Amino acid sequence: MTTAADEQPEKQPCLDYGLSFITNKASFNAVRFWVESRTTLFDEETDTTQVFYQCASCKSEDTFAEKNLFLEDNYDFLPILGGRNWLIFRRPCRISETYRQVKADIWGEPVLKLRWGKGVTQLDTYEDIQKATHAGKPIVAQTELHHEETKFRATIEYPVKTMNISVDKSLYQVDTGPVAYPDLSERYDPAIDCLRLAFVAFNAPHFADFIIEQPTPVIEDEKELAKVYHYSNPFSVSARNRLLALDLPD
Repeated sequence: MTTAADEQPEKQPCLDYGLSFITNKASFNAVRFWVESRTTLFDEETDTTQVFYQCASCKSEDTFAEKNLFLEDNYDFLPILGGRNWLIFRRPCRISETYRQVKADIWGEPVLKLRWGKGVTQLDTYEDIQKATHAGKPIVAQTELHHEETKFRATIEYPVKTMNISVDKSLYQVDTGPVAYPDLSERYDPAIDCLRLAFVAFNAPHFADFIIEQPTPVIEDEKELAKVYHYSNPFSVSARNRLLALDLPD
């Protein structure tokens, strides 16, 4: 559920990812999740827009138990919210049929507690990026993708957790994740099922490289020993990248 206070002000182009959360109303567990990235899907064919909020991961737990809080057969747990649907990723050490599931209202009604970036400045040059990086300012990236055949566009927005700066070469390189990468090549029902967990890297405004979490064989001496969930098979796509710096808090 989005309230008027959560809607994006025209003059505030990105979230403040240090201050944005999703809360829930279930009495058994009114859980709060930290928002780590935001993917906006634009359907040019139907003129509709959907927004998905990827939240921070945690570990499987016996919630509110008296002791032994982590489950022995443990897995990574990461939720993404779109409307009232949650796309849940559960990643154990082995391949699992429950790796991804779409469910509605797991923790009751979701409530967006979003904060928008203040004093946002677009970083257009290497000098701008270098100065903002070394000033310790929060930096947010926006990566726009487009698929001509399906008429889908998407913007992935995310805080830059790792920024590489080469003073010698006057170059930068973003490397961060996970983000919610949308597969724009086909139509999914529900639309949230188009999302995959990925890391993103770029060092120019016109392309981005992605590497997606997926079943990946473990090879030794040309033999497959097992399959695990791992980020593998990187690929490059045409994109439009923007970098935005936020003012430091007072």
